[in-house]
Amino acid sequence: MKRRKFMAASSLLGLGAVSPKLAAQSVKKNDKEVYELRSYETKMGGMGRLEAYIQTALMPALNRMGASKVGVFKEMSKDDPAKLHVLIAYATQEQYFQIHDQLKTDADYLSAADAYLKTPVDKATFDRMGSSLMVAFDGMPKLATPVKEPRIMELRTYESYNEDAARRKIKMFNEGEIAIFNKVKLNIVFFGEVLIGPRMPCLTYMLTFKNMEERNANWAQFSADPDWKQLSQAPEYANTVSRIARIFLEPTAYSQI
Repeated sequence: MKRRKFMAASSLLGLGAVSPKLAAQSVKKNDKEVYELRSYETKMGGMGRLEAYIQTALMPALNRMGASKVGVFKEMSKDDPAKLHVLIAYATQEQYFQIHDQLKTDADYLSAADAYLKTPVDKATFDRMGSSLMVAFDGMPKLATPVKEPRIMELRTYESYNEDAARRKIKMFNEGEIAIFNKVKLNIVFFGEVLIGPRMPCLTYMLTFKNMEERNANWAQFSADPDWKQLSQAPEYANTVSRIARIFLEPTAYSQI
């Protein structure tokens, strides 16, 4: 698909989250960030080499090219094989494509990434890398960078049974649920409508907390909130989510998010 067609399609997807009464006030396409979420399933002994590549080659190049917010997270579950998640925030859709092209020819990046890019097959750092591309919600067009302190992250994905159900759930967030999250201190990092990725249609968002105790208390406050109870009972938002997947993450010491 040509870039021009892709960008036109994704901008329409973003506007689809806005109700008619808010259409005139909707956020412009270029005011909303684009998020790339990579999930690496590492091989035995590969985590250290993968992190070295991200920290010394990929992140510096992304920052230099204009993507100033790169988050790197490990799962709290400590499952085997270990997974590493990388969240990259791009200012615009155009910047995503520009950086994607730049990385192919940038001399400094290619030099710093040489050992990683020339890894022999028997020393591969990961089995597979999953990836999804998202556009920020109108109700939260920019990522909120957490304070640099010990914290946990909750990454949640809401799957819907069809495109209209996903559209209605995004509308529900934009027109009320995000405000309730803020009120009860479900500390939002980002909200993203998944344009390309697995198990679509879906949306993904990230929250941050000091610890699991704060997380549990604030979710309990959300569940009991009268505004949430009223919003969740609105007929237009019935049957919008068919499956919820969540994982708990810890940021690495060098994560920028």
